[in-house]
Amino acid sequence: MPTPDFILELRRFVGTRPLPLVGVTAVIVRDGEVLLGRRSDNHALTPITGIVDPGEEPADAAVREAAEEAGVVIRADRLAWVHQIPRITYANGDQSDYLDLTFRCTWLSGAPVPVDGEMTEVGWYRLDSLNDVDAEMRARIAAAVPEYGEARFRSGGSAEQSPSA
Repeated sequence: MPTPDFILELRRFVGTRPLPLVGVTAVIVRDGEVLLGRRSDNHALTPITGIVDPGEEPADAAVREAAEEAGVVIRADRLAWVHQIPRITYANGDQSDYLDLTFRCTWLSGAPVPVDGEMTEVGWYRLDSLNDVDAEMRARIAAAVPEYGEARFRSGGSAEQSPSA
């Protein structure tokens, strides 16, 4: 899917200056496997990710992105990790600061297929064979795999914390 219209509209006013955006990562789990896709822009193997639309609940955004990118129906079960991604500068000079909300999600139905062009392939990967996944995405997956647990976050550059720490 191309850049959302609301971002294009904002870019008309702010140019390439940093835009603070909320992103979601849907770590979709099924029987000891995780759904991953090969991104069409950088060829990285990642969970489903996307941008939260204005007024949209973040968990709903994770569910929407799974349908749009991989053609699967999921349920967002819990918030697993909240963290700021280092600033991204795109090839056109646009800069974005993403606050990522990583959700543990359960697959409900649908055979995964690339739907909107953001992924060139999607499929199920065993949790013990994620060598082609970069460290940042493996950390998101690790935070979301447990069925239960408190959301993690970073505080002041320190190690990851849970809300009760």
